Amino acid sequence: MNIAILSGKGGTGKTTVAASLAVSLSNSQYIDCDVEEPNGALFLNPKIESTAPVKVPVPHVDGEKCNGCGICSKTCRFNAMAVIKGKVVIFPEICHHCGACVIACPQNAITEEQREIGVIEADGEGLFLQGRLNIGEPITIPIINELKQMVRPDAPVFLDCAPGASCTAVQSIEGCDFCILVTEPTPFGLHDLKIAVALVRKMGIPFGVVINKAMEHDRSIQEYCKNENIEVLMEIPYLREIAENYSKGVLPAQINNEWKERFVGLYDKIKGGVAS
Repeated sequence: MNIAILSGKGGTGKTTVAASLAVSLSNSQYIDCDVEEPNGALFLNPKIESTAPVKVPVPHVDGEKCNGCGICSKTCRFNAMAVIKGKVVIFPEICHHCGACVIACPQNAITEEQREIGVIEADGEGLFLQGRLNIGEPITIPIINELKQMVRPDAPVFLDCAPGASCTAVQSIEGCDFCILVTEPTPFGLHDLKIAVALVRKMGIPFGVVINKAMEHDRSIQEYCKNENIEVLMEIPYLREIAENYSKGVLPAQINNEWKERFVGLYDKIKGGVAS
């Protein structure tokens, strides 16, 4: 079962929930899809044993065949090519690797070459995976796609997604069985939760909410969920004990067996609901 953990904003506790689920269930697979800033390894402490480059095709122009007609630059919807004084200039960082320029070139002057944009790192059993985008690279989707090719069909899989509702988040949750939306009882938390709810509803993925830093005097998230008929799966209270342990790299599920059992119960509740 593939469960994506996401939120509308950063800092709400996605990694807290995703990593706690991973350590609570034996032989589960944790995948850090926040490839611009993966941080699950800070808590799970995996032994990285393999690193594989992620490469994408980018155009290469044969200057002897090219006549500077400019059809390639007009074809490119992402402005990754320009013709200046009859010469084609390529901006590989903004190329979306669609291959349209190769097809459009009437002189057959364009081919593709591979360019590395990041890496995928894994432990020995493939139960911990993380993508890491190279500094300065703007496009994350190829790394997300590579990570999802490594999903294990025989294990509970937890995908720790990037914050927001960008293409990175959309690609990460596509095809998942369930989404956990992590939020916090703040005006920003509620605002961005609504964005995440709209996204998963648009994609038709079952979902529920986990409230992190829950406080008795602020029930804004619970009221919103009640009005929208959204199930609140768990509330993680705003406790000093949790914050202090987290600052030391200790997850809630690692504090005591009670918390570990709560995260096992969270998974069982989701699994039971989806199966029914």
